Amino acid sequence: MKAAAVLAEGPEYRPSEDEEFMNERQLEYFKQKLLAWKEDILRESRETLSHLQKETENHPDIADRASSETDRALELRTRDRQRKLISKIDDALRRIEDGSYGYCEETGEPIGLARLDARPIATLSLEAQERHERRERVHRDD
Repeated sequence: MKAAAVLAEGPEYRPSEDEEFMNERQLEYFKQKLLAWKEDILRESRETLSHLQKETENHPDIADRASSETDRALELRTRDRQRKLISKIDDALRRIEDGSYGYCEETGEPIGLARLDARPIATLSLEAQERHERRERVHRDD
């Protein structure tokens, strides 16, 4: 992500524990980070679409054709994951607008700045996420 380069505050600003949690400056930082991430994904998607349209040639060799189809399936799976990611980015941007961004959906407690910086679409605090994953593992083992 090249989000830091487009921040209104400049590339040197980083949210700090010393300031009020989710103040205007932090919200703008995360908003710009999310928007830049979304734009990167959309740009990559356009490039992939263009590549896939050019790559529609029919390969005479069956091995080449199989390899091409495998590559195409992988690209489409990747695009589908990125489409879901864009939806999560849009959800995070909505949370910024409604004032709930940065707070755990489960506990209402602040999600750590380091976690949000690493994963700006996070909706759970680290502790809540770990509990969620433990419950998932227990149910999966049944």
